[in-house]
Amino acid sequence: MTGTIDWIAADWGTTNLRLWAMSGRAPVEARTDPRGMGGLAPDDFAAVLAEATQGWPAVPVIACGMVGSRQGWSEAPYAAVPCPAQPRIVAVPGDPGGRPVRIVCGVKQTDPADVMRGEETQIAGLLAADPQFDGVICLPGTHTKWVRISAGEICNFKSVMTGEIFGLIAGHSVLRHSVGTDGCDLPTFLSAVSDAIARPERGYGGLFQIRAEGLLGELPAPVARARLSGTLIGWELAATKPWWLGSDITIIGASGLARLYAEALTAQGLAPRSVSVEDATLAGLNAAHDRFRSEG
Repeated sequence: MTGTIDWIAADWGTTNLRLWAMSGRAPVEARTDPRGMGGLAPDDFAAVLAEATQGWPAVPVIACGMVGSRQGWSEAPYAAVPCPAQPRIVAVPGDPGGRPVRIVCGVKQTDPADVMRGEETQIAGLLAADPQFDGVICLPGTHTKWVRISAGEICNFKSVMTGEIFGLIAGHSVLRHSVGTDGCDLPTFLSAVSDAIARPERGYGGLFQIRAEGLLGELPAPVARARLSGTLIGWELAATKPWWLGSDITIIGASGLARLYAEALTAQGLAPRSVSVEDATLAGLNAAHDRFRSEG
């Protein structure tokens, strides 16, 4: 390691924990741990954090993600939209491990009902780099978020369960025998997106065809996977058209999934730009750390 560690950034999600030892605004070491929020009881978090940061000094920890959920370490309240995109933080009581631990608050929407935890930190990171951004941020993932930003505020947002539905179908339905575990034929994907937007009902009736074509003929797994992914993302784009049509779109997500969304939106005549999810998360946690220091 190079640089003095003066705080720790943490992205503590449902399935894993990502940590960065920070010197000022720069990471000097990164670690991952498979002990996500979903497998822990509230009394487990302090010990897991101590083990995962072993060898690092007992400096302040700024955490985002599901660690702040009702089932997490300490529930961080939601801010109601419209709200500033700058992060809000709350303390974990008792300074566990002899150091302050702060959790970034989520964002809620009452009509229609919706919530986010973790994505608000990535949004804050994007706005820290581009304070004048005015448009829509797409955050692909298990529950993809479409977030409208104006004048530095989160105005409203919509969550779509595309990633979770894909995982259930690809991993637990009869289609698991057809779609494989990786690869995606891009022309097939784009064709499926277009068909799903234009005629959503036909896509629903065509899901089992993926399995049938594999049984009766030659349907390579990357083609089958592209058909399923394109159909589901196409349905999502049909459902969220008022969000992206004619908008300035920025995508924050893992590179492979973000590329698929970028290709799908480009095919609809948009020019989306993409931002690394790690870069956005770290920038947002830096903004949260600035808030921590200003609160003294």
